[in-house]
Amino acid sequence: MEGEITISLVVNQELAERLENAEIDTVKSRLTEMQKMDGNPMEVDIQHFGNATAFSVKNIPGPSYNTVKGLKAGDEDQVEKVIDFYKKKEIPVRFELTPAHTSTKLLSYLSDAGFYHHDFHSTLYAPILNFRQNNKELKEKITIRKLERHEFDIFADIYINSFQMPQFLKNAVAQNNEVLCNHKNWMFYLASYDGEPAGIGVLHIDHGVATLAAAATIPGLRNKGIQSDLIKQRILQAYKQHCDLIAGHAKFGSTSQNNMERAGLKIAYTKAIWIER
Repeated sequence: MEGEITISLVVNQELAERLENAEIDTVKSRLTEMQKMDGNPMEVDIQHFGNATAFSVKNIPGPSYNTVKGLKAGDEDQVEKVIDFYKKKEIPVRFELTPAHTSTKLLSYLSDAGFYHHDFHSTLYAPILNFRQNNKELKEKITIRKLERHEFDIFADIYINSFQMPQFLKNAVAQNNEVLCNHKNWMFYLASYDGEPAGIGVLHIDHGVATLAAAATIPGLRNKGIQSDLIKQRILQAYKQHCDLIAGHAKFGSTSQNNMERAGLKIAYTKAIWIER
């Protein structure tokens, strides 16, 4: 962005708190809408334990929505309650800890309770003003537009093929995202390559923070700039809606993290993922 001054926010306790709260709000917003579906078919449950929010979706196995966010130093007396919450559901316990909120006492308590540091996960961010003259055109052959309500089967097809999920989950993926279609805080984008559906990107906006909430590209069309352009499109939308921060989350060192960094986001911190031995 020639001639522009880049705005740089240093990562302090306040910014780290805001980024963590934005991530919690994004997951909570999604799961709350899923929970409202007739009969709560995914068995969504959201509980608060001190500063921590425990998310549980029994019928979507894996760590994405079965995890604890926001646990802080001083919440040691809540850990056993969290463990009991997941034990009753027969779901493994997973704590996501940010460096801004931990302490030697909390980490020691988790270790004594039978947990260990298993993995890292990156939280990235950038001030929206850094992108105010980001008018680069999309790459040749790539077009991006908002997803229509009747196209969530296309969304689901791209999603499950991208993550190599079984086909029988396609309808559930479509339904679990379609419930967000008319939600004022959620936007869905479809990228096409040479006129064929190729990738999807999801944006959640709340309290001035725009979160790159989900993304996927068909394996055969990767490395063509599709996700980079989806990130640009969502940043542009965030700018139009007067957000001041863009945030994203990815496995440390992953292609997703690299795409966000190339777009101008930088790492705020890496979360420590703790699971039971």
